[in-house]
Amino acid sequence: MMKGGMGNLMKQAQQMQANMQKAQEELANIEVEGIAANGLVKVQMTCKNEVKRITLDDSVMDDKETLEDLLVIALKDATVKAEATSSSRLSSFMPAGMKLPF
Repeated sequence: MMKGGMGNLMKQAQQMQANMQKAQEELANIEVEGIAANGLVKVQMTCKNEVKRITLDDSVMDDKETLEDLLVIALKDATVKAEATSSSRLSSFMPAGMKLPF
């Protein structure tokens, strides 16, 4: 029976967990931008889905319904980008073939 095998595995698991934690902290600081209507509405959010800033062009201020729709589109765009950034960052810490639990 190999003596160091199990301890080595535990050490690798702890290192992977530490790396994942660090990556998650980094993701809280990485911002993505969701865009609607060619940039008339922009949403900045972190990869932890914390909205930091919303920018609205003056031309969308007159039409409340359109503005509401554009905000939804920009938020969805930002969320998709945040998820893509998160999964590409976190997947680099996972062993090949192992799926993330989200």
